[in-house]
Amino acid sequence: MTLWHQTRTTLEMIKWEHSIFALPFALTAAVLASSGWPTLPKLLWIVVCMVTARSAGMAFNRWADSDLDAANPRTAMRAIPAGLLSRTFVGWFTLVSAALFILAASQLNRLTLLLSPVVLAVVLLYSYAKRFTRWSHLVWVGGFDMLYACQDADHDRRAGLKSLPAAIGIAGAFKLARSLHLIMLTLSLWLIHLFALGPIAWIGLAIVAALLFYEHSIISPRDLTRMNAAFFTLNGIVSIVFFLFFASAALWKTVSS
Repeated sequence: MTLWHQTRTTLEMIKWEHSIFALPFALTAAVLASSGWPTLPKLLWIVVCMVTARSAGMAFNRWADSDLDAANPRTAMRAIPAGLLSRTFVGWFTLVSAALFILAASQLNRLTLLLSPVVLAVVLLYSYAKRFTRWSHLVWVGGFDMLYACQDADHDRRAGLKSLPAAIGIAGAFKLARSLHLIMLTLSLWLIHLFALGPIAWIGLAIVAALLFYEHSIISPRDLTRMNAAFFTLNGIVSIVFFLFFASAALWKTVSS
C-alpha cells in the first residue's frame, strides 16, 4: 500500500472529519474562559489538542476492538479486520497522536499539561469500558453514543459486551438517550444564566433543541436505517450551531460591556 493510500485509510479509520463534533464545544469553552477570542497561538493549540486527542482515542478504539470488529458484520470491513492496516501501525499512530496531544497541552498552560494524562486515560480506556460496565456511553458522548450503539445490540449480547442497548433493550436506550439530551438542554440553560449570555444564546439553544427533536423523529427503536444521518450529520450541525450562537453571545457581551 502506498503512503497516500495508507494515509487516506488511516484518516478514514479515525473519521477525522468528525472532529467537528467536539471541536465547536471546546472553542465555545475557550471563548467563555477568555471573555472573548483567545490569542491565535492558544486557539491553534486548542485545535491541535482536540484533533490529536480524538485521533488517539479513535485509533486506540480500532486497535483494542479489532477482534470484536472482525466478528461483527457491521464493522468487519474496518481497516484492521479487513487487513488494510496492521495493529502495529495503528498502535504507533495512537502513540504519536497521544504524544502530540501532550505537546499541544504543554503549550497552553501548566495545568493542562498536568491534566493531559488524565484526559488520555479517559479517551483511551473508553475502548475497554463496554467489557465491564453498561454505562460506558457516559465516558464518551452520552445520548449520542447510546443511540449509535443500538445498531450493535444483538452483537454485543452475543459477544458478552455490556452496552446499554444490549442490557436494557433498544427501546430503553432510546428513552434514556432522550433523557440525557433533556439534561443537556437544561444544563445549557444554566450555562446561559451563569454567563448572562442573553437572547442570542437563547435563540441558539432553541435551534439546538429543535435539531435534537428532529434527530429523534427520524430514527426509532423499530427503524435505525437513518442512524448515520442522525448521528453524524445532525450532531455535527448541533455542535456548530451551539458554537456560533453561544460564542457570538459571549463576544457580544464583551463588546457591549
